[in-house]
Amino acid sequence: MHPETCGRRSFLAGLAAILLSPGQAAASAHKPRVTVHKDPDCGCCSGWADHLKAAGFPVTIIESRDLNAVRARLGVSDDLAGCHTAELDGYVVEGHVPARAIERLLRERPQAKGLAVPGMPLGSPGMGGKPETYDVILFGAGPARSYGKFRGDREA
Repeated sequence: MHPETCGRRSFLAGLAAILLSPGQAAASAHKPRVTVHKDPDCGCCSGWADHLKAAGFPVTIIESRDLNAVRARLGVSDDLAGCHTAELDGYVVEGHVPARAIERLLRERPQAKGLAVPGMPLGSPGMGGKPETYDVILFGAGPARSYGKFRGDREA
């Protein structure tokens, strides 16, 4: 192995240790991997994935031009469709759902298929613009219902 490569890797590992507080490192070690299905040309989907990474979730991105097939396979109805579809720990996450709502879902573990933010609300994680208030919907066990109101990435 080239000595400069080892030095660069050591430097990056040290930098990561400095930047991640012990709490953040421990939290990310216990968070499940999120597999994000997104259109290859969508920038806001990448922004949402970055939001999850910043919250400590490990993220894998799968690019697909046929997100409708992914949604159909995972049981996401058209009225709940957002910009991208993700899978984690037995749940589906549709659209620009904030990391805080996902963390709550994983803590409470309700009987449900998952969470959705239909459409693309301004200011939601990954979206630009002045934040508007929007609902995060819990779906899949009985009628869909609000799981929380958010403005940007914070509960409203």
